Amino acid sequence: MTETYADLIAAEDVLLFVNAAVTSTGQREFRSQAYQQRLSLDFLHEYVRVNYRTVYAASLALDINDHNAARVVEQLLRTAGEASGEQRRTEGRLIAARLARLPPQRVYRLFRALRAAKVGNRRTRAILRDWLAARPDLGHDAVKYRAGLKTAARHFHLPLTTAAGTGTATPAAGELGDFLFKPGVRPRYEHPLLDAYRRAHYEQGAVYELPFTVAEGFAAKHGVAREAFVERIAPRMTRLERLRTQREAGADGAGAAVGTDLSVMPLTRLALYALSLTTEERVRRRAELTGALRSAARRAAGPYAGTWGRVAAVLDDSYSASGSGVKRRRPLAVALGGHFLLEALAAPGAYGAWWTSGRTDPLLVRPYGPTPLGMRVIDALEYAPERLVVVSDGWDNAPPGLAGEVLRVWRTRLDRERRTTVVHLNPVYDADGFDVRRLAASVPTAGIRDAEDLPALVEIAQFAEGRTGLAELQAFLDRRIESFLRTYERGGAT
Repeated sequence: MTETYADLIAAEDVLLFVNAAVTSTGQREFRSQAYQQRLSLDFLHEYVRVNYRTVYAASLALDINDHNAARVVEQLLRTAGEASGEQRRTEGRLIAARLARLPPQRVYRLFRALRAAKVGNRRTRAILRDWLAARPDLGHDAVKYRAGLKTAARHFHLPLTTAAGTGTATPAAGELGDFLFKPGVRPRYEHPLLDAYRRAHYEQGAVYELPFTVAEGFAAKHGVAREAFVERIAPRMTRLERLRTQREAGADGAGAAVGTDLSVMPLTRLALYALSLTTEERVRRRAELTGALRSAARRAAGPYAGTWGRVAAVLDDSYSASGSGVKRRRPLAVALGGHFLLEALAAPGAYGAWWTSGRTDPLLVRPYGPTPLGMRVIDALEYAPERLVVVSDGWDNAPPGLAGEVLRVWRTRLDRERRTTVVHLNPVYDADGFDVRRLAASVPTAGIRDAEDLPALVEIAQFAEGRTGLAELQAFLDRRIESFLRTYERGGAT
């Protein structure tokens, strides 16, 4: 009995950390400041690493956000002496696989953090060397992430005098070292990007051969008009850069010539973009935006599309869904993306959505008013769904606590056979409670950051009901690790 209870407590501790690592990025939220988020995260990382190191490393195979993935990698490398030989081998594979999925700027930031912590052991140098060797073009990195590559090369004694990287545009021997550490030595470079960077100091035409973020600085230096610059640099812009530049068009016309195919954008990013538009713009572009959101949702649903049967969703568009200044409208974007994803997962014609505001047009939702979750849960349960999914920060306040009481009575009195599966997905981390806020003890709750992760998180949420021990959770993690590493080793992680 003691062992079973201990296993349940351990499983709870692990799920606490997973919820935090999925939702929190250490930034300000609607009800908590950045320092509170950071302190809470620091404690959880330390607690889980010390007490459950194997599971802590396994979290790299889950859908935790990039901020916490980088923190996990840093902590594992800083405390390598605490791990056994077998743990270090597994951690090394997980770290390599996760680094391949992280944005390069975040990886370079991680290496700067390791440098500041005076971590430079052989294991860390080997991981850095392998990650750099897998980069498609180190010349591109030297231009776009110059400070990060330079710091990594200096601290970890990376030999840049020989060609590295796997791309076809690899710099010639010695060029990278000269570019980073002796920029005035060579009159020209064989690598086109390195030479374009050199020429861009005095030649306007070379500016348009550079990555967009680097070219912006040179364009300002040469006094190039913003609109003309954006029009010429458009072919070298990424999808996200195109989206950001498109927003400028509404203000001053710059970026009007830049277009992007919304149908290939990730679901949550697309929802954020739609919510950034004015109501008039959303109405005018209704067909385009709705089509793009449904297309992204179908891609995210994958083979599960149409397999969830009759689905009801309670979606939070109250004022707290506005997020904070650094995470503007993020909770509302998750709810909007979740709406279209649940529509794709449900059987055809078997989906119903209830927004807390009472609105019925998802494209025109905006964060406003209180959070009457209890009333909306009653409406959704009357739909007699097989699955009820609630996407909300959990602050049920109109009246307070009604949703939890409704769900308790439903589970204990009206649906003892569990004909309806209820899951609460919360996009906001509660720093004071070291977890995401829950509606009721009987309702499994999981943190969510991106709407695309909804199907996987619904699976994880089953462990949050308090009836599953660490053994079952570990078996689930083992399956995720195996799938994660198999995908990476087959070349799919990048």
